[in-house]
Amino acid sequence: MQIAELIPTRRPFLSLEFFPPKERDTWPKFFAEVEKLKALNPLFVSVTYGAGGGTQANTLDVVKHLKCEMGLEPMAHLTCVGASSDALRGFLKAISEAGIQNVLALRGDPPKSNPDFRFEGQEYQHASDLVRFIRSEFPAMGIGVAGIPSMHPESATLADDLKWLKHKVDAGGQFVVTQLFFENRLYLDYVARLREIGVGVPVLPGVMPIMSMKSAEFIATLNGKAVFGGFYDELEKAFAAGGDDAVRTLGIGRATEQVQGLIDAGVPGVHLYTLNKADACLSIMSNITLR
Repeated sequence: MQIAELIPTRRPFLSLEFFPPKERDTWPKFFAEVEKLKALNPLFVSVTYGAGGGTQANTLDVVKHLKCEMGLEPMAHLTCVGASSDALRGFLKAISEAGIQNVLALRGDPPKSNPDFRFEGQEYQHASDLVRFIRSEFPAMGIGVAGIPSMHPESATLADDLKWLKHKVDAGGQFVVTQLFFENRLYLDYVARLREIGVGVPVLPGVMPIMSMKSAEFIATLNGKAVFGGFYDELEKAFAAGGDDAVRTLGIGRATEQVQGLIDAGVPGVHLYTLNKADACLSIMSNITLR
């Protein structure tokens, strides 16, 4: 079933994001973590897609297992990096035949292994290109797109950023999943601005518990420290005082506050970035009151 059709059936809901382990001998452990998280009754689960298609085969096999063996509603990520029309048709045909009806269309990040990579030389340069292709050739496929409440690092202005998000929705995106943020006001302001320019589709907030200082530093290199607001300074102080144990405690606490605050604010649902770790997510949700 398309996620856009599922969203109105349960409010608020939880959805989960996983990444496919590269080494297949670790898959039993991964699926055991997913099994634990089934207790949270997620509306859907999404599975990431490696830069340059590095884990495309893994993504395909994981989403098929989640759908056919575990009874979950999976959404496969799909990126422009290295994509061709033939490869896209093959991937979308394969997931369609497995009964999977949803994808998240993304531009993707340039592969680190190729410093000379440029999107300008790709057959598909923007997420909106993917959306149009999917909508044209696989009209029964549900399509989500991504948004960044703190503004994409490559956008010249916030207005520009919002304009391109609207462009993806106008091309056929049915809902938005945001990248992570650490202050709920960023998300709430973002949604208000989208509504002002006529974007009416559901915007699902993405929340990630910070589990280590290394993780926070990595996120800062991708999206800048602006995505943290003042939380980065708090994490640094916690790390200096108590190392990663203190960072993990602070990270889970902040994520718990965010999820509860978002639910209280009336969001349709919360998209939790699991990092393939069940315990942290279960800890967060054990302290949440659904209203």
